[in-house]
Amino acid sequence: MYKYHCLNPIASVGLDGFTEEYQKTEDAQEAQAFLVRSAVMHDMELGENLLAIGRAGAGVNNIPLEKCAEKGIVVFNTPGANANGVKELVIAGMLLASRDIIGGISWVQEYEEDGDIAKLAEKQKKQFAGHEIQGKKLGVIGLGAIGVLVANAATHLGMEVYGYDPYVSVDSAWKLSRSIHHAKTVDELYKECDFITIHVPALDDTKGMINKDAISLMKKDVVVLNFARDVLVNGEDMVDALLTGNVKRYVTDFPTPEIAGVKGAIVIPHLGASTEESEDNCAKMAVKELRDYLENGNILHSVNYPDCNMGVRSESGSRITVLHKNVPNTLGQITSVLASENLNIELMTNKSKKEYAYTMLDVDSEVSQTAMDKLLEINGILKIRVIA
Repeated sequence: MYKYHCLNPIASVGLDGFTEEYQKTEDAQEAQAFLVRSAVMHDMELGENLLAIGRAGAGVNNIPLEKCAEKGIVVFNTPGANANGVKELVIAGMLLASRDIIGGISWVQEYEEDGDIAKLAEKQKKQFAGHEIQGKKLGVIGLGAIGVLVANAATHLGMEVYGYDPYVSVDSAWKLSRSIHHAKTVDELYKECDFITIHVPALDDTKGMINKDAISLMKKDVVVLNFARDVLVNGEDMVDALLTGNVKRYVTDFPTPEIAGVKGAIVIPHLGASTEESEDNCAKMAVKELRDYLENGNILHSVNYPDCNMGVRSESGSRITVLHKNVPNTLGQITSVLASENLNIELMTNKSKKEYAYTMLDVDSEVSQTAMDKLLEINGILKIRVIA
């Protein structure tokens, strides 16, 4: 019996993916798995029973990844599960920036008591006139799950789309429309496009990537959209660009004190994935990932350990999973211990991700406690499980 604990409300359609072999618990210390959305975990005491954390969403800033890795706790996220919800809001953001819809709605609310509002509207509507997005150039930085959907949708709306991603995956490349221009540098995209939307993770080399230097390369009436992470845009530089007119509109899903209320900024209260469908999809994917790890040892979409898959474990024999530091000769030491205990390895795989690694081994018989103790004596071993 596995026990799981929810740190936030999780969509019931996702929790329904657990079988009768799983039990929800309110005691976090006895849970083998956590499900979390936005709850901040950095100061939490992580119990010894905890094996995995499923983040029902993409961002993991609320989870202490290094701390979890050192304790042998695998952290999963759900990339792509909320992609369509974010894509639709990005398209809405482009339309809001092109047509003064918000200004027009505010005007109607201001004059809602006026008996002649219909006639007055016909006279005043020209002040809210805008531009169509058909025929305009859109630059998409980052062609992951969301970026690909945005790029493809924009082509169907008649936009000329430029994409930039030096690390685009084969899967994403297959999904991209053939009509999308491949920008060889991000500077090329900055110079060419009327709209620029960012869809990259918040890493050391992407934080503040939209700054005064990048903005200086853009068209004077450019529209910048940020539905990825607030730290990707230098807030001070963006405010200056809006006030000087170097950026026409900045559409962001991340309210901050410096950008809220600035003329030219359209600030949305982090609604990108706030749809029932996105929440359901994220919950279902997180539960599926946790189950596959707990029952088979497989890792898919981990952010602190390498992905590794050996399929469904055999009902005969045992599967040993080892979370360890990525140091030389660890694998050799593991296999030597198993040989000394007369355990025959039928199938094995080993993957690494920066300083951490994961080894899975299917053996033909029961694993003794003596073998487990010997494995734990190997330097750099963080956690071992036997799934039988």
